Amino acid sequence: MVTTVKKFILNKNSKKKLFTPGPASLLFENISSIEPCFGRGDSSYQKIENNVLNKLKRISGHNKIARMQGAASFALEIMINNFVYGKLLIIKTGIYSDRLFTMSIASKSNFKKIKKIDYIDYKNIENIFNKYDWVMGCPVETSVGLKIPISKFNKLKKRCKAKLALDATASIGLENDHDCADVLGYSSCKGLFGLTGAAFVAFNSSPNNKINQFNLNIHNHLEKKMTGPYHSICSLNDVLKNHSDFKYAVVANKRFFLKKMQRYLSYSISEQPNLCTLIDKKIIKKDKKTILYQSRADISGSVVCHLGEVHLKRKAKGKIINFIKIKE
Repeated sequence: MVTTVKKFILNKNSKKKLFTPGPASLLFENISSIEPCFGRGDSSYQKIENNVLNKLKRISGHNKIARMQGAASFALEIMINNFVYGKLLIIKTGIYSDRLFTMSIASKSNFKKIKKIDYIDYKNIENIFNKYDWVMGCPVETSVGLKIPISKFNKLKKRCKAKLALDATASIGLENDHDCADVLGYSSCKGLFGLTGAAFVAFNSSPNNKINQFNLNIHNHLEKKMTGPYHSICSLNDVLKNHSDFKYAVVANKRFFLKKMQRYLSYSISEQPNLCTLIDKKIIKKDKKTILYQSRADISGSVVCHLGEVHLKRKAKGKIINFIKIKE
C-alpha cells in the first residue's frame, strides 16, 4: 500500500514543475497521516492536533497558538483585530504589506482599537525612532522576492518601545528569529509544507481587544467553537517530524539558483529569502508542465520560487531550474 501511494505521488509530481510559493510539491507525508477525523470526541485526531500545534509552537518560539480554517489572510485579520491597538507602524515592502495596511484601516474603522497608522517604506527603517504601540510587517515579501531580516524588525521594535506583529506566511519554517515577535499569523503551506486550508496565530500574551464579531474573535477559535482545519492539520503531522529534510531541499534549490543567476539578482544576499528570488529578467518556461509564479506586484523581472523539489528532501539538487530559461 505504501509503495502504491508513493508511486501515485511521484507520478503526480512528475506532471507539474512548480516555481510557485506554496503549496509545495505533493509529499507522501501529506497523505500518510490523514485519517477520518472529527474535532470533538475523537481522541486519535486530538493527539495529532496537539502534536502538530506543539511542534508549531516550538518552530516559532511561542507558547500559545490558535488554529482556524482559512488562508493566512484570515489569520492576519484575526491577529490585527485581537492584538493591535493604539499607534501602529507598518513597514511597506509590497503587495502583502499593502494588505496589512488595508486590514488595519478596516480594523481602525470597525473596532476603534487602532488610533493612528503610519505606513513607511522599508528603505527608511533605520531612520525610524518615534514611539509606537505596535510595529507590523512582512519579513518575506513574496510579491517582490524581498527579505527584511526579523532581527531588523526586532531592533525597530526596541527603538520604538513597541510590540511586534508579523505576517510570517512566507517566512515560518524557512527563516529564523520568529520568537522576536509578540504575535504571528501564517498558514499551513509554503515553508511548513502542509496542504492548504489551515491558518494559525501564535503568541505569548493573551490579547486585550474585545471583538464582538464571531469569526474574528480569537477566543472562539481557541475554544474550538467552529469546525477546524482537521485534514490540513493531519497533513502536517508526518511532515513536521522530518521538517529539516524538506527545508534542506528548499535551501539547496535556492543556492543552486543563486549560483546560476547571480548576475541577474535584484537584492543583496542579506535580503534574499529562502522561499523565492527576484531577478531583473523575465523567466519563461520550456514546456507546458512548468508552472511559473505570477506575482501580484508590478515588476519588470520575475520572482522564482524554490519549493518544486521539496518531495526529494536531501536528494534535491536544484536541477528543476532546467525547466525554465531567461527570455531573450
